[in-house]
Amino acid sequence: MGKAYNVMAATCPSRTVLHRIGARWTVFVVNALDTRTMRFTELKAHIRGITPKALTETLRAMESDGLISRTEIPAHPPHVEYSLTDLGRSLLIPLRAVREWAERHVPDIERARAQADSHQ
Repeated sequence: MGKAYNVMAATCPSRTVLHRIGARWTVFVVNALDTRTMRFTELKAHIRGITPKALTETLRAMESDGLISRTEIPAHPPHVEYSLTDLGRSLLIPLRAVREWAERHVPDIERARAQADSHQ
């Protein structure tokens, strides 16, 4: 059996993994690359609201963590394509469950917020 990790321990390296998964744009990039490889401009158009700087930083961090691969295409002009690695693809199932939960519970959360606001 492998080494045991505990995300609740202050010095556990699993915290950095959880931080990457929970980073603001990681979930959106993983979902965007679910069905196909995309170029930077396609990702930016698909993930509405992300700035080019934020997308660049997210892609670099995800590539460094082994979640996506970056392929330079020697065309004219040259371009880069991004796709999920097997490791990145393994995130699809848990992230799909979180996405479905979020979409299903929007009314519940909005009701709770409205109720909390009315008590302030």
